[in-house]
Amino acid sequence: MKKLLLIAIGSLLGFGQITIAQEKKAKRPNILFAIADDAGWKHFSAYGCKWVKTPGFDQVAKKGILFNNAYTPNGKCAPSRACIITGRNSWQLEAAANHSPDFPTKFKTYAEVLGENGFFVGFTGKGWGPGNPGEINGKERELAGPEYNEFKLKPPTTGIANIDYTKNFDAFLKARPKGEPFCFWYGGKEPHRGYEFRSGAKVGGKTIDEINEVPTFWPDNEDVRNDMLDYAFEVEYFDKHLQNMLNKLAEIGELENTIVIVTSDNGMPFPRVKGQVYEYSNHMPLAIMWPNGIKNPGRVVDDLVSFIDFAPTYLELAGISEKKSGMEKLSGRSLTDILYSKKSGTVCKDRDYQLVGKERHDVGRPNDEGYPVRGIIKDGFLYLHNFKIDRWPVGNPELGYLNCDSSPTKTAVLDSRRKEGIMKYWELNFGKRGENELYDIKKDPYCVTNLASEEKYSKLMANMNKKLTKKLIKENDPRILGNGDVFDHYPYFGEGVQNLYNNYMSGKPYKKSRINPEDIDMDMMDKK
Repeated sequence: MKKLLLIAIGSLLGFGQITIAQEKKAKRPNILFAIADDAGWKHFSAYGCKWVKTPGFDQVAKKGILFNNAYTPNGKCAPSRACIITGRNSWQLEAAANHSPDFPTKFKTYAEVLGENGFFVGFTGKGWGPGNPGEINGKERELAGPEYNEFKLKPPTTGIANIDYTKNFDAFLKARPKGEPFCFWYGGKEPHRGYEFRSGAKVGGKTIDEINEVPTFWPDNEDVRNDMLDYAFEVEYFDKHLQNMLNKLAEIGELENTIVIVTSDNGMPFPRVKGQVYEYSNHMPLAIMWPNGIKNPGRVVDDLVSFIDFAPTYLELAGISEKKSGMEKLSGRSLTDILYSKKSGTVCKDRDYQLVGKERHDVGRPNDEGYPVRGIIKDGFLYLHNFKIDRWPVGNPELGYLNCDSSPTKTAVLDSRRKEGIMKYWELNFGKRGENELYDIKKDPYCVTNLASEEKYSKLMANMNKKLTKKLIKENDPRILGNGDVFDHYPYFGEGVQNLYNNYMSGKPYKKSRINPEDIDMDMMDKK
């Protein structure tokens, strides 16, 4: 009897342990990560924008936290997304610092780790990319999880993808094993170009008078404003599917225990924004909602946070140590100190700077060279160091400045010089730059007045340079350690784009669809 009693007690204790473990597992939050493709931080109505309506994003902000100072380390699709999935700055990611690379096998992603640790993982739309995700054990890597893109729809314009993001999310939820936490990546392909011209007006019912401000680095004319409306219409389309997903989670009783993160990968696909390293290039929208976890919802937070903070946040919430995950020595920092706080404004005083930079983005220079930049945002200033000032920042003019998407706004900038003899817009958007740039982003958010040559800012700039250099050395940045040219030698993944410049200039076959003849600017080849 005594032996049976001990067995019974042991069984009960064991049962209790299993129950506690199961309960702990059940409490792990679901994750819905919604990322627009090329949407600027100012163009969500929670930030006060009147000509773009985003009730889905606004709901997340109102019931969670709105971040005023979220940054991507690298303002281009593939390297920005690489930072998100790895928790590292782009200059720490070897080939993945570049746009459209072969993704290095050595770097695990949070989606892979969560999938190995009891999460049901998937994505719809655009995950990581463009580029080659590579293989492990003969199977293509699923860097953002397995793909759910089966369901299609008829989009409202020719510029919008035919992917039914909402139905694909529903399919993902139906496929999830009962009781298993999920991690889903909603990667809208909007507002990436191209747009159906004047769709914002014709389909969206918008008018150019709604736009209260055109960035001062573009001409303010009807074509530019209509281009902005077309962009706005696609931001709103992204937001509609976000609304559908939030409604679905509420319907099935999962919204309370789901952490919802909404952002974009880089700034709007317009000149001097996407692919550059300015305020509107790297400053991103960010709202996070989690009813079961966020304290004092409705807060607005001013701390400077980075895309590399997402991965360590997920690992912590999932109860997975960095060592166990195989993602050791992450550069990012979990956001739970902000989520669990009740403060608005400045929550963590040491979150007072962010690092930014880039290597090679699109092709368009001799030998597929990049335009390396490193920078730091601190105390309301942006400091940038340009390493190769003999190169064209946005790609060479003879190929049409290929690190800037073709668009009515790009044409307006070029035509302002070609037809009207106005140089300032061309210089700001495509001209060569000095070694150092310094901007007061509070007073000059468009970053058009470079303060680097003003004596009164010399000490500030020296201190920012010192802090930047110290941080980059700690992160083993090859560019700072004297081996930066390694980034130019990683192959460019994609059909017909390797050596595009050399092939074009030598008369060899090249991928013609990459080059827009209207953008070619041969008469500026020798200009500074």
